Amino acid sequence: MDRFKKIKNAGILGIIGNIFLLVIKGTVGLLSNSQAMIADSLNSAGDIFASLMTFIGNKIASKPGDEDHNFGHGKSEYIFSLLISISMIVIAIKLLIDAITSLVLKNELTYSIYLVIVCIVTILIKFGLFIYTHRLNKKLNNILLKANSKDHFNDCIITSFTLISVLLSTIGIYWVDGVVGIGIALWILYTGIKIFIESYNVLMDISIDEKTKEIILDLVHNYKEIKSVENLYSTPSGYKYIIILTIFVDGNMSTFESHNLADSLEKDIMALDNVADAIIHVNPI
Repeated sequence: MDRFKKIKNAGILGIIGNIFLLVIKGTVGLLSNSQAMIADSLNSAGDIFASLMTFIGNKIASKPGDEDHNFGHGKSEYIFSLLISISMIVIAIKLLIDAITSLVLKNELTYSIYLVIVCIVTILIKFGLFIYTHRLNKKLNNILLKANSKDHFNDCIITSFTLISVLLSTIGIYWVDGVVGIGIALWILYTGIKIFIESYNVLMDISIDEKTKEIILDLVHNYKEIKSVENLYSTPSGYKYIIILTIFVDGNMSTFESHNLADSLEKDIMALDNVADAIIHVNPI
């Protein structure tokens, strides 16, 4: 199964799981007037959007390069992860306002065993989805999977706190429900901002990390024929980078020899996991 098919399957699985959780959490949350559970259900609505964006973004990113997009459509992954982050931030602000209002008005939830059951079911489903997407992201290094993996893990923590607030309500401690709602909102906001920054950096052509730069320079220095190297540039292309650099060789070296040298170095650089292509300019010295 290829990379894009695996990511598509993860998106579909996420959509199905989150629709189910949205229905049961939303129903029980509204019936019991639990701000934490209502916040949790709206978080699931955001998860459906995130999974849908994963599905669409992955479909576009899987298209090969063409005349209009020479280096492929890989950046669509980051465009859609940016949309996911914006949706998370909007939902977080809405939840924060509602939770603070509930806390100020001292609204009380109506305890139900179904609240406990829904929390446990949510934790089990979300933990399973987290394990699945986390392992897949380790293999494929995809920002959409990374965003979904973090989201599933966050949901496990969020619902655990929701469960605590529900159990505390049985002994008359209702204010925790509002506090947990605020905590959920802040957590979603924090995660959304992190994903936004990461996506924004790639879309703004952030350079490759310093560690990889050092590895590339070490590869260059393995060639004794290369006298010096200048202008090591990089630009993201999906989840990988395009490397552009200029090397200087002996002016007496033939054009054929210098091009063979550049081709060999390009192959070495492109063997790195996070490099999609390498373009080397050769200058005489």
